[in-house]
Amino acid sequence: MSKYKFGLVLMLVFAGLSACDKNDAGSSSDATGGKAIEFLATQDDKSFSIDSALFDTPAAKEFLATGKNPYVGNVEAVAKGKKVFQMYSCTQCHGPEAKGQVGPGLVGPTFKYPKNATNKGIFETIWHGTNGGMGAKGVGLMDPTDPKNGITPDEMLKIIAWVRSMGSITGNE
Repeated sequence: MSKYKFGLVLMLVFAGLSACDKNDAGSSSDATGGKAIEFLATQDDKSFSIDSALFDTPAAKEFLATGKNPYVGNVEAVAKGKKVFQMYSCTQCHGPEAKGQVGPGLVGPTFKYPKNATNKGIFETIWHGTNGGMGAKGVGLMDPTDPKNGITPDEMLKIIAWVRSMGSITGNE
């Protein structure tokens, strides 16, 4: 193994270990110190952690505590979510209305990953990626060389609100 590859592997292992927190592997405390929802990877249903400090807006904090997306039905959030969906080129795979293209449709009522019928499930899928070819989009995961690159929890909730506005499922059921 070249020095470059070894260094990259070592850096990724260190980054992964430093991202672990002392709570349960897939959960953390929310901003109020209460227990947060547990995140499960779409690839293998294993728990994963997201730094609770990234949930830095009232809506993101509510989602972390409940798994419900408070932006669903919020016209301003939906408009912003559409812009972020386009900015990150999600349209290239999922189509301009998130109904599928090369990648699967995100609107429902049927989903490639049934968990995506819930806002928590679709959040987990987008944040952590899939085995089907979509890489992780969450901040710090999208580009391991740049911990600030990627979609923030608040942006992701707005994207999900826009996706939900395209169909009849709110995901908060």
